[in-house]
Amino acid sequence: MSRACPPEGEGSPPGGVALHDTPEGREFRWPLRVYWEDTDAGGIVFYANYLKFLERARTEWLRAMGISQSTLREETGGMFVVSETSMRYLRPARLDDELIVTARLEEAGKASLIIAQRALLANPVATDGTLPVLCEGRIRIGWVDAQRMAPARIPARILHQLASSP
Repeated sequence: MSRACPPEGEGSPPGGVALHDTPEGREFRWPLRVYWEDTDAGGIVFYANYLKFLERARTEWLRAMGISQSTLREETGGMFVVSETSMRYLRPARLDDELIVTARLEEAGKASLIIAQRALLANPVATDGTLPVLCEGRIRIGWVDAQRMAPARIPARILHQLASSP
């Protein structure tokens, strides 16, 4: 995936990444374009590829907060892993569509996070100014000891960074 979508709105960081206020809270937005490799024979995004899109947005959301997953593993010996997903598919994305994929912290526990995510069609904007929702999901990521792959507590500094992020 590429960051080929144009920035949305004034003051957007390079690549169009931005934080947006929603009724549910602040959400991170990551732009991408749909390529042939993302689609089935009919030119529609294969359903499992939305999970890849969400993964990329979560990784960039953490990176935007200064949390590099590779550095985190080296420094703490732990890492995040997906432990549960729930997805709802509402509309198809098609070849060459520009999407905005979101990530918003919904719940933070001592050993896992629940991230609310959506894939939005960047164009056209609805008459009320919203972007059409293509799919939405809730992803639970758990913290594990990377050597033993056993559940562990999320380091306090990471929880603090998540809680204090804009």
